[in-house]
Amino acid sequence: MAIVFEHPLKLDKTVPAMAMAVIMWTLVAFGYNSGILSVIDSHGEILNLITSDNPGVVEHAHDQFTNVLLHHMGKVAEILIFLIGAMTIVELIDSHKGFEVLKDYITTKNKKKLLWIIGIISFFLSAVIDNLTCTIVMVSLLRKLIKDRESRLIYVSLVIISANAGGAWSPIGDVTTTMLWIGKKVSAVGLSEYLILPSLVCFAIPVLIASRWKECNGKIEDVAQDDTKSGKVLSSKTMLYLGLGMIVFVPVFKAITHLPPYLGMMLSLSIVWMVAEYIKPEENLTEETKKLYSPHKALSRIELSSILFFLGILLAVAAMETAVIDGVGILRYAAEGLEKAIPNQDIVIILLGYMSAVIDNVPLVAASMGMFDQPIDHLIWHFIAYAAGTGGSMLIIGSAAGVAAMGMERIDFIWYLRKITLLAMAGYIGGAIVFIAMHSL
Repeated sequence: MAIVFEHPLKLDKTVPAMAMAVIMWTLVAFGYNSGILSVIDSHGEILNLITSDNPGVVEHAHDQFTNVLLHHMGKVAEILIFLIGAMTIVELIDSHKGFEVLKDYITTKNKKKLLWIIGIISFFLSAVIDNLTCTIVMVSLLRKLIKDRESRLIYVSLVIISANAGGAWSPIGDVTTTMLWIGKKVSAVGLSEYLILPSLVCFAIPVLIASRWKECNGKIEDVAQDDTKSGKVLSSKTMLYLGLGMIVFVPVFKAITHLPPYLGMMLSLSIVWMVAEYIKPEENLTEETKKLYSPHKALSRIELSSILFFLGILLAVAAMETAVIDGVGILRYAAEGLEKAIPNQDIVIILLGYMSAVIDNVPLVAASMGMFDQPIDHLIWHFIAYAAGTGGSMLIIGSAAGVAAMGMERIDFIWYLRKITLLAMAGYIGGAIVFIAMHSL
C-alpha cells in the first residue's frame, strides 16, 4: 500500500520495498526456527526444523534455511547485475550525446507524420534501451521539436504508450520481460515471435485514433534552438551505435554460449567502457571536460534507488514463494485459489494488466512467476509479459515511463485520465484480442 501511495505519502517506494523484504524474511525465519512453519528449498523439497538432542541435526537444518535465502538472493542478483550494466551503457551513450543523433533523422514539419515517426522510433528504441530510458530520451527530443505545450503533451502521452508496447516484446525492453527471460520463463526469440504483433496493435490503435485529433494535424512551429550550452560531440554516433549494438548482442551471447544474460551484459559493458576511455569526444579536450564523458561519471548517474527497489520487491516475493501453506508455497496456494474463483486464465491475466496500472508491475510479475509452473515459452508467460508491460499505460502512474514523463512535463493525473486512458485501453484490449486470436486458431 505504501508503494501504491508513494506520491501522496511523499515517500520513495524503495523504502517500504526494502523494509518489506527484511520483515517478511524475518517472519519466515522466526516461523521456521520455532517449528511452526515449513519452507520450500531450491529443489522443491519441503524443509522442517528437526528438534533433536543432536546439535548437528539442528545446525544442518539452519544451514538448509540459509541456503534457501542464498539461492533466492542469487536469482535476484542476476537481474540486478544485468540492469546495472544496461543502465550504465545507456548513461554512457547519453553522456556522449548519442541520442541527439536521432533528432537529425526527423526533418518533417507535418504533425501527423511526426506523430507516427515519434511513435515508431519509441516502439523500436524501447525494445533496445528499455521503455523508461526511451521515454526520457523522446520527451527531451519533443521539447526541441514542438513548442505548443498542449500538443506536446499529446505526443508525450503517445510516447508512453508506444514505449511500453515496444518494451513488452523484447527481453531487454522492460524490467518485467527481463525478469521472465532471466527466470527462464520465456526465450528471447519466443517473446519476440509471440508478442511483436499484439504489441504493434497496442501501439498502432492509439496512434491511429490520435492522428485524427486537431492537435496532431497541421504544421509544426519552429522552435528556437539553444546550442550555447554544448558544442559538437564527435563521438555521438560511434557511442550510440556501439552502445545499442552491444545491448542487442546480449541475447545473441546467451544463444551462443548458453550462459546467463548478466554475463553477456558485463562483456558488453566492458567493451563500451573501454571504447569510452579511448575515444575522443571533442577536438580540444581538457582534463575538466574529459570528466563529463567519463564512465565513472556515467556509473554515478544510474538510478541506484530503482536497483534497491527491485532488490526489496524480488526478495519479498521470494519470501512468499518460500513459506509453505498446505504443502505448497504461499504464491502457488494463491494461484490455486484464483483458478478456482476464475477458471479462465486469459481473464485473470487481462485483469493483471488492469492491476498493473495501479500497482507496480514488478511485484505483479514476480508474484506470477511463483504462482504458475508452466514450462518455458508457454503461452501464459507471454501473455503475462504483454499484460504487465502494456497495461500500465492506462494511468500516468501505472508505469515507470509514465511517472518519468509526468515528472518531466508536469502532466496532470486527471488530464491523462480524461484524455489518454481510453486510448491506452483501446490499444491494450486490441493487442490482447490479437494475442488470444493468434493462439486459438
